[in-house]
Amino acid sequence: MNTLHVDVVSAEECIFSGEALFVALPGEIGELGIYPRHTPLITRIKPGSVRINKEDGTEEFIFVAGGILEVQPTGVTVLSDTAIRGQDLDEEKALAAKKAAEDAVKNAKSDVDLEKASSELVVMLAQITALRKFRQQR
Repeated sequence: MNTLHVDVVSAEECIFSGEALFVALPGEIGELGIYPRHTPLITRIKPGSVRINKEDGTEEFIFVAGGILEVQPTGVTVLSDTAIRGQDLDEEKALAAKKAAEDAVKNAKSDVDLEKASSELVVMLAQITALRKFRQQR
């Protein structure tokens, strides 16, 4: 069977390393789908879900808070400061962080504060969306 090697790495650890038939993830300008022998590519990715269709027919689901994607004909590497396995996502914690980010946006005293809070809000909204997608697939 034709596969590609996939590594998803966060700042703390390697979240996933294994063979896959297909990988889908959120590119900067839209969803990217990667099959074996894909054309080499390096691009930024947005916060969202990385879905890895494994050889055994199961799917690995990982939330990333943005990052870099490198594609080679035989492999995919996803580098992200934050990557969380689908089963480890905590909705209560994400909702609390979303509320804190919303408050920070409202109370921002400078453009820098507003940009930082807005960025955090985008990541939290993407995490909540990813969590809900993960639950629907189960």
